[in-house]
Amino acid sequence: MVVGAGVVGLSIAWLLQHQGHAVRLLDPYLNGPPAADSGSWAALGVLMGQVFHRSSGRSWRLRQRSLELWRQWIEALEAQGHSIAYRPGLLLLSSDGQELERHQRLGQERQAKGFPLELWDPAKLQNLQPPLPKAALGALYSPADGQLDPSLAMAALRADADQHGLIGHAEEAVAVERHNGQWRVNCSGGEWLESPWVVLSAGVRSAELIEPLGHALPMEPVLGQALELELADQPDWQGPAWQWPGAIVWRGVNLVPRPDLQGGKRIWLGATLEPGTNPCPEALADLRDWGNSGLDWLQGATVVRQWQGHRPRPSQRPAPLLEQLEPGLILASGHYRNGVLLAPASAEWVVQVISERDTHSNHT
Repeated sequence: MVVGAGVVGLSIAWLLQHQGHAVRLLDPYLNGPPAADSGSWAALGVLMGQVFHRSSGRSWRLRQRSLELWRQWIEALEAQGHSIAYRPGLLLLSSDGQELERHQRLGQERQAKGFPLELWDPAKLQNLQPPLPKAALGALYSPADGQLDPSLAMAALRADADQHGLIGHAEEAVAVERHNGQWRVNCSGGEWLESPWVVLSAGVRSAELIEPLGHALPMEPVLGQALELELADQPDWQGPAWQWPGAIVWRGVNLVPRPDLQGGKRIWLGATLEPGTNPCPEALADLRDWGNSGLDWLQGATVVRQWQGHRPRPSQRPAPLLEQLEPGLILASGHYRNGVLLAPASAEWVVQVISERDTHSNHT
């Protein structure tokens, strides 16, 4: 039983189904519009793996494995007729000398290890259209990283899991407890559902469900606001309207080209980082300006959609929280800003824990 149908929960349910397990998926918004504060549906889907600043440790390993798995998953899902809208390529712009030096050092280190990262100078950036910030001193380009549409990915995972027998419950998990050697979940409709395994992937709600069981792993919501804009016609541009190599990161904010959307001139911009649950108008204004980019074409764009969501950030613990709390009770939550990126590797970890435990039980 998987509690939470965000991108992590859906990935876990989907992979368990494909491993031959019977799976129930619980989420109050399972069969309707997503929750207004859903972190997964608010994500931009940027996959930042090979340009991650660390070169070792759990986070690095999870990122590299997830990139590999996403490529496999996308191929498998698209072979079944599901659209993911994946776009390879990620360009990190250097906004000052310190960031330029960091990008150059990282690029050289990764190139020495065989990663296909490229260092771009300002002259190469000036040839791109739409124009990028003139203040950019250079860039680090990663062709192996990229971006996918989280809503399409989740829809594909859900549809494929349904075809393989997933049982959905559009209810909220109210409580989790041990009962007669199994786990059971009390649903908001009053029903108790039993299972030998319960996986909690419900963001901040996960921490609330395990607290009565004596597990203190608090998480806090961090709000993120995002924008979808449509570019105005630019007669002074030469050649194709889009010459970007993928998603662009400038001063920590992502700008994602979405020419596949209506009109062919859409971009996503986001997301802010705001502690708590209340959106800040000033943060949204800063986002709209894309880090004081000074780009006329961006200022002339029209906002066609605005949304927000809450990312669960573990308190005093590194993200994500991947732990077997008790036999049969797994926590896979608290991914903060990397839920979309780390979903496949998190799902694989859950499957491995369950498989190893089941194998041990069968042997004994």
